[in-house]
Amino acid sequence: MNARTVLKPLAMPLALLAIVAFFAVKEPAFIGARNLTQLLIEFSIVATLALGMFMIILTGNIDLSVGSGVGLVGGVAAVLAFNHDWAAAPAMLAGLTVAVLLWFLIGVLIVKQKMPSFIITLGGLLIFKGLFWLVINNSTVPVSRGDTDTLFSLLTTYYLPASVGLAIAGALAIALGWLQWRGRSARLAHQLAVPPPSLALAKWLATTAGLVALVLVCNKFRGVPLTLLILGATAFTVFFLTKHTPFGRYLYAIGGNEEAAHLSGIAVDRIIIWAYVLMGVAVALTGFMMTAYSGASTTTVGDLMELDAIAACVIGGTALKGGRGTVWGVLFGALIMTALLNGMTLLAVSPELKFIARGGVLALAVWMDVRFSRA
Repeated sequence: MNARTVLKPLAMPLALLAIVAFFAVKEPAFIGARNLTQLLIEFSIVATLALGMFMIILTGNIDLSVGSGVGLVGGVAAVLAFNHDWAAAPAMLAGLTVAVLLWFLIGVLIVKQKMPSFIITLGGLLIFKGLFWLVINNSTVPVSRGDTDTLFSLLTTYYLPASVGLAIAGALAIALGWLQWRGRSARLAHQLAVPPPSLALAKWLATTAGLVALVLVCNKFRGVPLTLLILGATAFTVFFLTKHTPFGRYLYAIGGNEEAAHLSGIAVDRIIIWAYVLMGVAVALTGFMMTAYSGASTTTVGDLMELDAIAACVIGGTALKGGRGTVWGVLFGALIMTALLNGMTLLAVSPELKFIARGGVLALAVWMDVRFSRA
């Protein structure tokens, strides 16, 4: 086993540790309970979108329209709720319906009309941005009424009680342990290689300790934010779909070799369309959370979020050509991106340098993907 093999899985944790250490030295408030809780809200928003992008990239496709979609869907829900006096729940359901229909249409255009995903979603980026500005009439639509929080605004202002947060952490640890055991048993049944039991146990214990520590830090401020619970449910769903269902295996197979997937009997067109439909659901969730976090639907909501989502996937080891990647990697990549942006905001870094940093990270992520693909 050479040094490169050993260091490769440690690259992301070391990068995250370096980022945290740098900002903690520059500004000690970075690791304070208040800022870490706010960072988790930002992380939840970015990671939810990145998980949707992950399923698209697994098939070898891409989606550049999601940032504009985040603004559009959040804007539709905000306008219905606060300009037309809809209840928040039906307004968000309408936004979700719009997102699912739009991304179903994108999927159909890609597979039925053989349109490159890069081109059709680039067009979607422009179309959705224009529709978004029309929907909000180039104005600011608030998501709260005076000092009263609504169901909409509670998405990013509600925090779980301390005991509930700890209970959820325990339940999640048990669920992850069951999934790990189930996956291990399945591999053994097919006589495939599995890691030693001690290593599997160590990973589970480390994950459990991390979850408990996370909840304890949040409880020092106001508790676990609701957005993190939404991300947890999203991540669990995507993990289960990609690792424990035929749909997930088909996503990897299509990205690995689409022609071979066709020949093996996989309904490639249907799987890709469903991947885009699920992307629409992720866009809707992100749109609601991002609009709530911004406090209003404005023309800048969702700007460049498609790049953050793609960068999170690629930093996390998802191959742009498809067929390779993990949910854990995407979450790590999203956390690195969020920590970087949060730290720069805390240090009052100018917007110009933020753009340069985001572009640099994206370019570095693509370079890493190319290098690892050749390895």
